[in-house]
Amino acid sequence: MDGDPPGTVKSVRSELRLQAMDFWLRNPDYLADELVSMVEAGTADAGHLNTARSLLDDPEPDLRWYPMPRWFFGAYEQLDDAFSILETYGLATLRRTGQPGKKSKRNQFFLTQAGAAAVAELAKDSTLGWYAKQVKLVALVAGDGGGQALKDRQYRQATYAGTELGVAIAPIAPRVRERLDALSAGASVSAAGEAGQEGNQT
Repeated sequence: MDGDPPGTVKSVRSELRLQAMDFWLRNPDYLADELVSMVEAGTADAGHLNTARSLLDDPEPDLRWYPMPRWFFGAYEQLDDAFSILETYGLATLRRTGQPGKKSKRNQFFLTQAGAAAVAELAKDSTLGWYAKQVKLVALVAGDGGGQALKDRQYRQATYAGTELGVAIAPIAPRVRERLDALSAGASVSAAGEAGQEGNQT
């Protein structure tokens, strides 16, 4: 895009969107719940139910769970320290707009060519490759939604919305398992019914 920093290949043009996506990356149970909702709505195939269950049951997501506190605009943590490391190694860059000395009006985040190459290498790693797979799921769930739209979806979760300011947002894994079990039971009943109809026709 015209005006983007030279040598950059991808961008996230809203900090609100980046914070929302970061929350799903760090909270696999909330990500799993979004996948279940997408299957129910018909915007994702039923195979994603197995993915959602693995997000809850596999040991790795528990190891990667890294809660975020809720503030006025939802899950939020300062990105400056983490992003400064990426900038130091030339993997990404941050562009702020607004007057110096005053609160910035907009933050945009850019991945450099070197950063894209690092991501490709990370995806091949037996341990760190987990993050590359997880990011693909986050991108699927986020779609093209703007930052506010993604935050609104997260606020529909009662546990998320009811968390006090400054307190880490609690997990929802038991409720997501209940949704998955109900869907699985419904699918089994439907399959049995279809099999019975086919038997009656023969």
